[in-house]
Amino acid sequence: MNILFMGPPGAGKGTQAERIVEEFGIPHISTGDAFRLAMKQETPLGLKAKEYVDQGLLVPDEITNGIVKERLALDDCNKGFLLDGFPRTLQQAEALDVMLSELNRGIDRVVNLKVDRGLLLARLTGRRICKACGSTYHVMFNAPKQEGVCDKCGGELYQRSDDTEEKVGTRLDEYISKTAPLLDYYSGKGLLCEVDGEKEIDTVTSEIVSCLKGSL
Repeated sequence: MNILFMGPPGAGKGTQAERIVEEFGIPHISTGDAFRLAMKQETPLGLKAKEYVDQGLLVPDEITNGIVKERLALDDCNKGFLLDGFPRTLQQAEALDVMLSELNRGIDRVVNLKVDRGLLLARLTGRRICKACGSTYHVMFNAPKQEGVCDKCGGELYQRSDDTEEKVGTRLDEYISKTAPLLDYYSGKGLLCEVDGEKEIDTVTSEIVSCLKGSL
């Protein structure tokens, strides 16, 4: 089962991905993980990517696509994979089709987690982190016993600069503008399965599994 996971920041992709890879016995692959592996192993593409990363530059699609292809070609993907965070653009989606064809594989299902923008903002802006021990809280879903104080060590809680409503809103707008064409692309291929990510975690997992098993 070759699965592509989509959804905006805060939709719960990480939580659901952990459950789905366990259910199907396949690896969870993110572009970040693929990059780190390639750079650690010092593959030719990994070394090229490191040059850009060290300079704080975006890695060109040509290198990113190559690293993803190398990762998908490893033996642990023989029974399938869950790809998360790639593709991000229509051009990358088309490149993914080509690389999978060269590997004699294809995407079986694209799962898109849908969550209302207001809830996404609440989820992403509500995070608080302890300055002393790094413990994470959430003002709505995992609030500390005393506001602004860590339960574990009594340290001061703070909000990360990129968790403000303005910056989160910008991230969401960018995601929506770039990925809307992808949803149309995969819908046109009959691969898209949209799941309501606002439901209880177990319910979301159940609906994703039902969607995936329906395509087996």
